[in-house]
Amino acid sequence: MQKMISTFVALCLLFSLFPSTIIQAEEKASSEIVNSAESAILMEKNSGMTLYDKDSDKKLPPASMTKVMTLLLIMEELDKGNIKLEDTIRISEHAASMGGSQIFLEAGEEMNVEDLLKGIAVASGNDASVAMAEHIAGSEKTFVDQMNQKAKDLGLKNTHFENPTGLPAKGHYSTAHDMAVMARELLLHDEVTNYTKIYDDYLRKGQKNEFWLVNTNKLIKSYPGMDGLKTGYTSEAKYCLTASAQRDDMHMIAVVMGAENPKKRNADVTSLLDYGFGQYKGVKLYSKDDILQTMNVTRGEPRKIDLSPEKDVVVLQKKRDKENQYETEVKVANKSDLPLEKGAHMGWVIVKKGDEEVAKVRLETSEQVEQAGFLPLWQRSWRNLTSFQRF
Repeated sequence: MQKMISTFVALCLLFSLFPSTIIQAEEKASSEIVNSAESAILMEKNSGMTLYDKDSDKKLPPASMTKVMTLLLIMEELDKGNIKLEDTIRISEHAASMGGSQIFLEAGEEMNVEDLLKGIAVASGNDASVAMAEHIAGSEKTFVDQMNQKAKDLGLKNTHFENPTGLPAKGHYSTAHDMAVMARELLLHDEVTNYTKIYDDYLRKGQKNEFWLVNTNKLIKSYPGMDGLKTGYTSEAKYCLTASAQRDDMHMIAVVMGAENPKKRNADVTSLLDYGFGQYKGVKLYSKDDILQTMNVTRGEPRKIDLSPEKDVVVLQKKRDKENQYETEVKVANKSDLPLEKGAHMGWVIVKKGDEEVAKVRLETSEQVEQAGFLPLWQRSWRNLTSFQRF
């Protein structure tokens, strides 16, 4: 009997070691994810959750990852209709003079917005970046002011730009965390990955100065689900990459800064993404097109408008964890100034697990709402009056 008790106690002690062993193994694995980069972060785009962090608030030169913000402002202008892909831009001497990575634009040359966009997204063209900056804002300096204002709007306190290219400049810095937030905002513009995931293409096809574009991010070709975003290198910044990859209901953003060489940079990014996709799963609660609320717009035409999330509402959980119970709260703005554009921000979808907020996504209008004219307003008033009288 005593022998049986001793055996039972020994087994209990043995099994009690397993949880701590598992935790220690996870901590060890987590600490070994990034080996070369000076700073790194892994963020899930849909939920905004940070899954890994290594000195992600450390200010460092971002090199050409700067162009994530440049691309963001370009995509916003396209969405607003202020510029079009087919618009032709005449290249200035200043833009053509840019050194570093380029698509070899010449002063006086004309190129459309879409080709310049490819030149930035695929070949990291500094000349293309400045050409677009001048076209959008009138001057490179004014465009840089807009970049810094956008960083402020996004709540990025550790980022400051001096140019739209990432060429070395005093006071030009960012962090892995801030780059991930910028990337997350850029990826709200779905069309951008049509360019950032291009591995190779041609500019000036069939002309004497035909130029072969080859993506500076080689993981586009080798890592499953990779669709961008931007590499960077200067002797000061070393090797950097803001990467984006999608699988199932998850969209991972990995940022590494200050790696020793391209091979180690790519290894760190691959390790980060493998960790994210291997350890976590996405649980989609709502799709982008789901109608979560119908709002009455008293003086609007139409009078009722459907509200949907601006993107899929996805929460993350570890694969080995049990299914969680989530509570969803839909908060709609009290007032609306007319007219309302399609996609206007009209509130939030907030998802909680207990007291913890695990997802927050904007609610958007499904169509445009104009100010109703005199006749529709009179008819509504008359219907309300007659309905009241019948009651």
